[in-house]
Amino acid sequence: MDFQLTEEQQMIRKMARDFAEKEIAPVAGEMDEKGEFPWELIRRMASLGFLGLPIPEEYGGAGADSVSFAVAMEEIARASGSIALFLDAHTSLACEAILRFGSEEQRRRYLAPLARGEKIGAFALTEPEAGSDAASIKTRATLDGGEWVLNGQKVFITNGSIADVVVVAAVTDPEKGHHGISNFIVEKGVPGFRPGHDEEKMGLKGCVTSELFFEDCRIPKENLLGEEGEGFKQFLNVLDNGRIAIGAMAVGLAQAALEASIAYAKERVQFGRPIAQFQAIQWMLADMATQIEAARLLTYQAAFLKDQGVRFTKEAAMAKLFASEVAERACHAAIQIHGGYGYTKDYPVERFYRDARLTEIGEGTSEIQRLVIARQVLRK
Repeated sequence: MDFQLTEEQQMIRKMARDFAEKEIAPVAGEMDEKGEFPWELIRRMASLGFLGLPIPEEYGGAGADSVSFAVAMEEIARASGSIALFLDAHTSLACEAILRFGSEEQRRRYLAPLARGEKIGAFALTEPEAGSDAASIKTRATLDGGEWVLNGQKVFITNGSIADVVVVAAVTDPEKGHHGISNFIVEKGVPGFRPGHDEEKMGLKGCVTSELFFEDCRIPKENLLGEEGEGFKQFLNVLDNGRIAIGAMAVGLAQAALEASIAYAKERVQFGRPIAQFQAIQWMLADMATQIEAARLLTYQAAFLKDQGVRFTKEAAMAKLFASEVAERACHAAIQIHGGYGYTKDYPVERFYRDARLTEIGEGTSEIQRLVIARQVLRK
């Protein structure tokens, strides 16, 4: 087995790391402090092709593989979880949904400008009473002549209020259960579609998370994504993609916590010597490094399987589950190593900890990942 990145993947890693260190890291703390979305930073990322990295060139993307995107996500998250989460929602969810299930006309009209970063994308699934139980969504879509009419509410939608194009899950036939769910493409500015408030979150404050409302929102009949009634299967597939991205995001945050801890342990002196010389600290660093490497390999494996065109549901869930819990442990240990300073904003580890917490929730909680994995294992 070859665990080495290809020359192209190494080049993308270098490009992502250079951009993250030079452009993102210097403003990450301020972004978190002010809670402002970094429009100019996103425009620069778009100009370098990051927003459409895994999208085919014919649709405005860079045509990179899924491993390359995971590598880029890891490097970006290492500098800012907020930017990584934005990229997950835009690329892994919105763009991938249209790429996989959209018609050729939809790909040309919506996917191309999204991949080029000319427009921002979002994926609207979660509702006030439908979180882990995604099949229980209440948003309705009714066909009226040549238009679909949407009514309902979405919550916790990453990029929600800033998105130009939103993929929306809605019930088209309530009698058919999860077979009666469809997905639709809704554009910003359509009458009846409006964002609600942006959430004030524990972490990831540079990324927008919003309510969305649909009140007699009329969209053309051709804005149905794929076939009617296929929405449930579609968004499960899309969530598999997102779980790889969240896994990579978690690895990046954990790596940032490890690197900050190593640097601090070497310079912090107690009892007459750097704390890096104490076994208690060394063992924490060793555990962090080992677990992060395992999480990285799980994430890359899931991305590799996706590139091979084989089913990767179990592997994506494993990667997301393990990497997110590793990130939480690594960021916890980083604060412990920093002691009192780790609990202050003088050092970035408290931000890493707050940002990492979402990786155990978004794209399905750790509990849901265990259900997904168990079902796949028991089918054998």
